[in-house]
Amino acid sequence: MTSALVWGAAGGIGRALTQHLTQTGWVVHAVARDETVLAPLTPHAYSANLAEALSIQQAVLRVAQETSEIALWVYTAGDIASEKVADTTPEAIQRIVEANLTGAMLAAHASLPLLTPDAHLFFIGAIHERMRLPGLSAYAAAKAGLEAFAEAFRKEERTRKITVARPSAVNTPFWKKVPFRMPANALAPQAVAQKILEAYHAGHSGGLEF
Repeated sequence: MTSALVWGAAGGIGRALTQHLTQTGWVVHAVARDETVLAPLTPHAYSANLAEALSIQQAVLRVAQETSEIALWVYTAGDIASEKVADTTPEAIQRIVEANLTGAMLAAHASLPLLTPDAHLFFIGAIHERMRLPGLSAYAAAKAGLEAFAEAFRKEERTRKITVARPSAVNTPFWKKVPFRMPANALAPQAVAQKILEAYHAGHSGGLEF
């Protein structure tokens, strides 16, 4: 069976993706801050603090004891907050950037030895051009940075496909952290999972907006 590695597997999109992949015959290696919450989803669960490089490396070493043939790699972790620059704290800014950008970079770097030569990597981005709003400066900057990282990374890893998925709006607990109404047409996390798997099978590389 084909193996996948999902980072942030306890969140809305990560959880839905882990479930969807497992149900369609994949062996899913899933990472979350607390691996015990993943027990109902997969027997291949690992803990990691995505703000710490050593913790990420330790999770990768545990995955490596089971497989070095990851064909599908997905970073779904993230965080958001609505705080103006003048009102926020350095810790809050750091938390948002670590979850959405630094963690993704560190996880990708650490995971390279696990990937098949033709592996497909996905990052969950955002339509950040629409997110440049008061209170979302750190989040918008981190998501823009993620796209820049992925574009350069794609040019380095020529045999692999690298995709940034840019869903318009997704029905997850993120909406409880911002002072906006969730759009009526927000996608279910399961729909995002389906789009990712469809893009994998289609061999889509680059930006993916839906």
